Amino acid sequence: MTARKASGSKGVRKKSPAKKSAPKHGGKKPSGRKKSAKKKGAKKKSANKKSAKKKSAKKKSAKKKSTKKKSTQKKSTQKKSAKKASARKRAAKKPAPVRTRKKGGLGGEAKGVQRLGRTVALGGSAPDNPSRRVFFFGDGEADGSASMRALLGGKGANLAEMTLLGVPVPPGFTLSTAVCSEFQSRRMKLSPAVKADVLTALARVEKLMGLRFGDPERPLLVSVRSGGRVSMPGMMDTVLNLGLTDVTVKGLVGLADERFAYDSYRRFIQMYSDVVLGISLDRFEFLLERAKSRAKVSLDTDLQASDWRSLVADYMEVVEEQTGRPFPQNPREQLWGAITAVFRSWGNDRAIAYRKLHRIEDEWGTAVNIQSMVFGNMGEDCATGVAFTRNPSTGEPAFYGEYLKNAQGEDVVAGVRTPQPINRSSRVSGSEELPTLESEMPESYAELCGIYKSLEKHYREMQDIEFTIQGGKMWILQTRNGKRTSFAAVRIAVDMVKERLISREEAILRVDASSVDQLLHPTIDRSADLTVIARGLPASPGAAVGRVVFSAGDAESRAKAGEKVILVRTETSPDDILGLHAAEGVLTAKGGMTSHAAVVARGMGKSCVAGCSALTIDYAKAELRVEDHRVAAGEWITIDGSTGDVMLGSAPTVTPELSPEFMELMQWTDRISRIKVRTNADTPEDAQLARNFGACGIGLCRTEHMFFEPQRILIVRQMILAPDLASREAALAGLLPVQRKDFEGIFRAMDGLPVTVRLLDPPLHEFLPQNDEDVEAVARSMGIPLQELRARLEALREFNPMLGHRGCRLGVSYPEIYRMQVRAITEAACAVAAEGFKVKPEIMVPLIAHPRELSLLRAEVERVIAAVRKENPGTRVRPSIGTMIEVPRAALTADVIAEHADFFSFGTNDLTQMGYAMSRDDANSFLPDYIEQGILRDDPFASIDEEGIGQLVRMGAELGRKTRPGLKLGVCGEHGGDPKSVRFFAELGLDYVSCSPYRVPAARLAAAQAVAAVGRGKG
Repeated sequence: MTARKASGSKGVRKKSPAKKSAPKHGGKKPSGRKKSAKKKGAKKKSANKKSAKKKSAKKKSAKKKSTKKKSTQKKSTQKKSAKKASARKRAAKKPAPVRTRKKGGLGGEAKGVQRLGRTVALGGSAPDNPSRRVFFFGDGEADGSASMRALLGGKGANLAEMTLLGVPVPPGFTLSTAVCSEFQSRRMKLSPAVKADVLTALARVEKLMGLRFGDPERPLLVSVRSGGRVSMPGMMDTVLNLGLTDVTVKGLVGLADERFAYDSYRRFIQMYSDVVLGISLDRFEFLLERAKSRAKVSLDTDLQASDWRSLVADYMEVVEEQTGRPFPQNPREQLWGAITAVFRSWGNDRAIAYRKLHRIEDEWGTAVNIQSMVFGNMGEDCATGVAFTRNPSTGEPAFYGEYLKNAQGEDVVAGVRTPQPINRSSRVSGSEELPTLESEMPESYAELCGIYKSLEKHYREMQDIEFTIQGGKMWILQTRNGKRTSFAAVRIAVDMVKERLISREEAILRVDASSVDQLLHPTIDRSADLTVIARGLPASPGAAVGRVVFSAGDAESRAKAGEKVILVRTETSPDDILGLHAAEGVLTAKGGMTSHAAVVARGMGKSCVAGCSALTIDYAKAELRVEDHRVAAGEWITIDGSTGDVMLGSAPTVTPELSPEFMELMQWTDRISRIKVRTNADTPEDAQLARNFGACGIGLCRTEHMFFEPQRILIVRQMILAPDLASREAALAGLLPVQRKDFEGIFRAMDGLPVTVRLLDPPLHEFLPQNDEDVEAVARSMGIPLQELRARLEALREFNPMLGHRGCRLGVSYPEIYRMQVRAITEAACAVAAEGFKVKPEIMVPLIAHPRELSLLRAEVERVIAAVRKENPGTRVRPSIGTMIEVPRAALTADVIAEHADFFSFGTNDLTQMGYAMSRDDANSFLPDYIEQGILRDDPFASIDEEGIGQLVRMGAELGRKTRPGLKLGVCGEHGGDPKSVRFFAELGLDYVSCSPYRVPAARLAAAQAVAAVGRGKG
């Protein structure tokens, strides 16, 4: 049996096909060799069986002996096994955080959070469990960290990080941005799986807090807050005190007192009704003001428990009247409603507007943070506040903030009550006598100081911290990178380099290049006669002059019409975002240094004076009053966000002095930048101003701008309308000396730096007389009949002047014009060089579309230069000759054009205009629609279209250098001052960009950021 089985087994050695198979059982006996093997196999098997029986017997015996012992250890073993299994499961779900910090937690230096030796890139990564929707944090444990901003949002990521660092954070959990995407795909509904995960996480919070959600005796209340990847202060919705009902409010009475409980309940009803049920806050505010009037008090804090109970009943009636249903009394129903509302708020009008203003991606979505409520309004040993680790207005390295005793967080931000400074360094005009947190709650203040120092060192950034003190216990509700003014951003970045917190490259990346020009704009001239009528809090520095408007809508409409306006409000709300953006500055009667108006204005670089309590604003009459002064809508006022002053009329301004920190930062930018920054300047004054701002030359001197003075324009018109060459040359002879004098001044101002002069470019119609008075003046000066002049004007009329007789086409038709200009440039250069100045003139021929145009005109230019050099023996002046690439055909044939050019300057204004077939002068009528509907993300005339026009620049640069490797390349369109565009041009390897004088520092910073970003892996 065994042999037969073995022979039929697949494991047996295969037989050769030439041999017969072995006989089956009953045939010829097996050979002795096989028989022997069979016996050995049988013996071996038998021995194995015996051995197995012995082992089995031994095991049974051992089992009997240990039964009693195992019985006593069984429960202990099961517990250990269960713990190990649970630990293994947790480890499989997420890597264990390893916290490294000095003894004493956040009292020492808080170091980074490492996750099993690997670094998670900033911006977030997929969680270790891809299906995870809800991320818990509390009691030193967290499922996330600061590296997961993309998934948890900035708020959720920082709450997790602070928890891991040992900061006292109320426990809670975060619904990820992935849930937001899922929510939108499910037609704005939460999935059952998400709800199940929320309830599981909520149970963990209940356990830590010793409270239960919906419990009639010990109710847990939670906050439901948004949290985008990038901070969007006040733009999305929040619900506080969630979980209160007619039943649980009685439990809250037992935990605190009746006044606190019903005050919290009315706050919740009001907020939930606004955010979730869509009921206007005006109804509730009216009832609140009526209650205070009946009680004869001015502050909410003066109302008693009976007042709040009565107000709650009134609020309930409003809800039922507006919705047809009673206010929700099921805490879980409240929770699902609030989460849904916060996710929906990602798409509300103000959030969309804010994202457009700050270029935040719509598809990022928001996370939702659900956190145990802690209360700053439970009594005199409670408080709430907002603090910054450095002054957000000035950048001064001093702890700065505001707080309110016996208040909730929204009271500070909304400006319902005037906040108090947290310490002496936070005092501003008007708050000198107010008590500070440092003096009223010294122990809590000392703890807050320890936390802020550790958080700033850990994040290596100025932090904006929200805190609540409940019964003397400190809780940190949020930390985020604080919004600051441009002035403060520069100082903070430079100071942090000196403190060895960040590198110079990081400092350069920390300052928003787009906002740098705010530092250069004029400030109030304090030597002038000023009529100061009031003083508020200096919430965001800088001078703002404009006409008074009292609504965001009026601010938008008037600003679109070209007016400068100041938005004046009792207090601002997130709904005012577009009005704030349109206004030159904002003035509020209520609110503090951390109010909505102050925070948003600082982020936008707008001047803000907040909390000007002397103001009385009458919206119905559209006027503001300060004692005997009345200012109606449309009248001019000036505000100074650096001092808090409010002045009548339009105050005079002066150019500010640049801070030492700014100058130092600019020096760092020049050390690492690979692309230079020139300026567009047509006068010696502009040239000198740009040089003061760090320009390394002039990239565009527009000669036509020199002709618009009254006396000069008359000569130009005579030249254009001249009937013959002799008359035209006579007129040009009159222009030559004034052109030469202009260039001399510019060359002196730019001593040692290159100056690119563009020959006459604009359409002729820009110079021709338009009204009867001017036509008659030209006719008299030329001594010709009026009708003859009108006939000549008609003959020069063009249907499409921008594509007509302009640029190099003028030089081809009237070479004497360019000859005069080249002579003026070269003679001026020779004269200034003879004075000892170093002159580097560059002559640019505009609007070249064909290489033969440049070949012809270059020869003309060279002949004039040679003649002037001959007239000035010994001169070393030798202007270079190039062209502006602003016609698409020129970019496409740049390799041939480069044969005749020493340099290219890309005129991206016209290149965009011709590439899009879109007039930049007329596009404003429809471009907003294109951006609104997502056809275009940016105005292509403001920021270079990298995919389209940018590729023409790339092609022109590559083709040009293919022919002439040393070809100098620059950009002189408006894009030369746009930081985003500058970074693109730097990546293309261009030599320089050119922009208006006030945009030079921003362009220098952007050029350096292009290099710094690549070095940090962001390029």
